[in-house]
Amino acid sequence: MKLFEMIKNFHNDESGAVTVDWVVLTAAIVGLGIAVVASVRTGVGTLGTNISNSLGSATVVIPGGGDGLGVTGN
Repeated sequence: MKLFEMIKNFHNDESGAVTVDWVVLTAAIVGLGIAVVASVRTGVGTLGTNISNSLGSATVVIPGGGDGLGVTGN
């Protein structure tokens, strides 16, 4: 009779089902994160290159003259 009760308790126990739900939910979130990173990666790389090019060709203007190295225009 004890074996029958153990089988009945095992059948009625839902704690494993909750664990499966959390595993599926976590896998979905990880998959969504990977998809977002894959879709944004190219655009971010291009943006970084554009910013680097813009900063590389920028000039510094100092009010009152000078070349930015402590040398005045006199």
